Amino acid sequence: MKTFQKEALAALDKQHRTNLINALAGIRPANLIGSISENKITNLAIFNSVMHIGADPALMGFIMRPTHVNRDTFVNIETIQEFTINHVPVTAIASAHQTSARYLVSEFEACGFTPEYSSLIKAPYVAESVIQIGLKLAEIIPIQSNQTKLIIGEVQEIRIKNEACITPDYSINLSIANSIGVNGLDTYYTLSKEATFKYAKPDQKPEQI
Repeated sequence: MKTFQKEALAALDKQHRTNLINALAGIRPANLIGSISENKITNLAIFNSVMHIGADPALMGFIMRPTHVNRDTFVNIETIQEFTINHVPVTAIASAHQTSARYLVSEFEACGFTPEYSSLIKAPYVAESVIQIGLKLAEIIPIQSNQTKLIIGEVQEIRIKNEACITPDYSINLSIANSIGVNGLDTYYTLSKEATFKYAKPDQKPEQI
């Protein structure tokens, strides 16, 4: 067994430490966040920190790294007050990963994605994504421990291009959507459905649906 205590972690090479800590949470959703500037310049960036915040009202959030350096995604969201979250399809893994590079032009153009718009949200969706969510900025919560920010948006619109992804109970089958997961900063996984269970109760055994 390999054990890393706090002092050992601090002694690791910075990149090795970053890789290790980022991988500890396991597989997370890979999403492209779309935004647009006041000058109508689109921006697209991959994030591995998108999370469910609440269902009523419908809220989703993600972690923004420290903004003491320029973060176009943050500036755009703070200014326009809207953004989109788009599942990364398995057919676009390499292009999605490439959006993490620092471009002086729109990542849509540089990485081969197609911007798509609706009448409700100013920010661009990713046309190649099967599952798209449009949000209005609800809250920015500073995290003092490491100077990051939790960006929370209220869902205004959900667009699902393949209706077969929607199960009878209105869950989403990510296998059909061909959505992918990410571990750490650069390792991607396909997703396959293994089981669905009924609501857990203490006096009943787990029961698959």
